[in-house]
Amino acid sequence: MSKDIYAPGILAGRLDGAAYAEQFADLHPPLDPHAALVAADRCYFCHDAPCVTACPTDIDIPLFIRQIATGTPDAAAKTILGQNIMGGMCARVCPTETLCEQACVRETAEGKPVLIGLLQRFATDHLQEKGGHPFTRAAATGKKVAVVGAGPAGLSCAHRLAMLGHEVAVFDARPKPGGLNEYGIASYKSPNDFAQAEVAWLLRIGGITLHHGMALGRDVTLADLRAAHDAVFLGLGLGGVRALGLDGPVPEGARPAVDFIADLRQATAPQTVPIGRDVVVIGGGMTAIDAAVQAKLLGALNVTLVYRGPRSRMKASPFEQDLAAAKGVRIITQAVPMRLHGNGALREVEFRYVNADMTPTGETLRLPADQLFEAIGQTLQGDDLPPLDGGKIRVDAAGRSAVPGVWAGGDCATGGDDLTVTAVAEGRDAAMDIHAALCGA
Repeated sequence: MSKDIYAPGILAGRLDGAAYAEQFADLHPPLDPHAALVAADRCYFCHDAPCVTACPTDIDIPLFIRQIATGTPDAAAKTILGQNIMGGMCARVCPTETLCEQACVRETAEGKPVLIGLLQRFATDHLQEKGGHPFTRAAATGKKVAVVGAGPAGLSCAHRLAMLGHEVAVFDARPKPGGLNEYGIASYKSPNDFAQAEVAWLLRIGGITLHHGMALGRDVTLADLRAAHDAVFLGLGLGGVRALGLDGPVPEGARPAVDFIADLRQATAPQTVPIGRDVVVIGGGMTAIDAAVQAKLLGALNVTLVYRGPRSRMKASPFEQDLAAAKGVRIITQAVPMRLHGNGALREVEFRYVNADMTPTGETLRLPADQLFEAIGQTLQGDDLPPLDGGKIRVDAAGRSAVPGVWAGGDCATGGDDLTVTAVAEGRDAAMDIHAALCGA
C-alpha cells in the first residue's frame, strides 16, 4: 500500500469487527434451486430472442434457461461457457440491467425482466463447485501461442486456443492472474476469492502455462515473443491512470481509485484497509462508483462522488448510481476540480461548477477531504506495442494488429467498450482467428 493512506485521519478499523462481514457480503446472493426454477419459468423462450442480441458473447440465453427449467443446470453451464468461459464472473459483474435484461421481453412488457444474470450464476456455480470442466483439448497442433495479460481477454483467448490443441504461454506483470477480475472489481461483487477459483477452474483445460512478473517491454519484448511463438495475443488491459492535471504538489491522501480498489481486493480483511473520514471521489464510471461505495462500507463518514458532466453522461449505469446513493454516497455533477488544499496532508478539494457544455458558471465549491480517489480514466502503458489509434492498439474486426502475427483484444485494443464480457468475447474471437491463421481452418 502507498504511504499516503496513512496520512493523519486515515485509519483502519473504523467499524466494529462484525460489521465488515455484513458490509462486504455478496451484493446479489445466489439463487437456491427452487428460486432458480421459479425464475426460469418466467422466460418466454423467445425465437430470435432480443436478450441474445444484447449479449456481447452471444450466449443462447433461452436455451440455457430452458435447461435450468428442465433440471439440467450443468448442461446450461456448458451452453454458457461455450460462448463465455468466464461466465461465472460475468454473471456477477456484467451490467445485465443495461444489456440482456434491459432487452428482455418481460422487461418491455412488465418492467421486470427474467433474472438472467442470477440464472447464469446459478448454472455456472453448480458446475464449477462440482469441479466439472465440460471441455477437452483437441489433438496437439504443434503450434505455440504467447498471450500477454492474464485478464479476461487473455484468459479467454488462452482457454480457447488450448481447447483447440495449441500450447499457450501466458505472461502477466502481476503476481496473480485474473487482471481486472482479481485487482479491479469491488470486493462485494466477487467475495470469497471467486476470481482465483474461476482461473484455477479455467486452467483445468491444460496446455496453458502462466508466467508471472513478466511485463511487456520490461521483462520480455514483442520481438522475442514473435520469434519464439507462432502467434501473439495482447490482452494488456489499461495499466496507466490519468492524472487530474492540477498545478502544485499532490498532498498525502490523494491517490488513484484503482490502487485503493486493488489494495482492498488483496487485503487479508477489509478492516485492515485505512479509510478517511471525509472521502471525495472524482469520476463517473464504474471505478468511481466502486471506490465510493467501498469507502462508505469501510466506515467513511462522508463520501462524495463528483462528476464533471450531467448525471445522464456518467458511464456508470443507473443501477450502479442508485446503489451508491443507497449506500450513502453523495453525488455531485457538473463540477470540475480546480485545486487540492492542504499543508502536506489533504484538507479540501476545490471545484468550479460548469454548464452542460463545460463552460464555467462562476460558482465554486470546496469539499472537506482527508482522502481523494481519482477515477477519471485509465491509459495504455508500454513502449513495445503495435501501432496505436486513439491511445489503444489498432486492430481490425478479427483482432489483428498492424504487426503480422500479433492480435490484441480487451481494453487495450480499439473497438471495445471496456466491459469484462466484451473483453472475453474479443479474446475468444481472436483465438478463433489465430487458429484459422495457424491451421488454415
